[in-house]
Amino acid sequence: MKWRSLEESSPETGIRCLSQILAERKESIAKYVPSETQAVHARAISELRQRRLAANILPVGAKIPQFQLPDQNGNNISSEDLLAKRRLVLCFIRGRWCPFCVAQMEAMNAVLPEIEKVGSSLAAISPQTGRQSFFMHDQHKLRFPLLSDSGNDLARLFGLTYCVSDEQQALYKRTFVNLPFVNGDDSWELPIPATYVIEREGTVIYASANEDYTERPEPSEIVALLQSQTNL
Repeated sequence: MKWRSLEESSPETGIRCLSQILAERKESIAKYVPSETQAVHARAISELRQRRLAANILPVGAKIPQFQLPDQNGNNISSEDLLAKRRLVLCFIRGRWCPFCVAQMEAMNAVLPEIEKVGSSLAAISPQTGRQSFFMHDQHKLRFPLLSDSGNDLARLFGLTYCVSDEQQALYKRTFVNLPFVNGDDSWELPIPATYVIEREGTVIYASANEDYTERPEPSEIVALLQSQTNL
């Protein structure tokens, strides 16, 4: 299955909304992916929702934990480095194997100039290895750092982590989503996707997470928030 990217948008239509791209991918999955496979993912999302993970993430008003993680080139990047500008947009994603994560990263990449225009920065964090982050960064021409959170140590402090169910593990193995290889450990642990906006001193001013990995915040809304805060 070929996922249409933002690079394939025509000049006449401009950059498409992320919600539109995600809807197209869900429509393709509904059309081409076997119903029993879709049911496995639906059950996994339902179980996560019952656990109310998104309701218990690091909230607005909290201070983020300080961290230092390697980027796609193996350079160590600290939270202090990322917060050197006015604000930081920080996205937690599952990895390059997830088409919804790819769509979000491409969409955030497209609005990066607007983020930087208001004196803010952007970074993404996943549990995948640095090598996988390098491939993702290069393939999708990303212009912001992709940090590797080995073992989900940082994601756990943000309240985002869960262990993939046995049923979904079996499905991933059949469809060649080799998480132990991609992430470099055998935990089968992932973060639920989340987007944060963080003030320079480390205070969270926006937090969005969803147990349903097919839903992500619209980048234009993040930009609008940054612009509104800049004007205060």
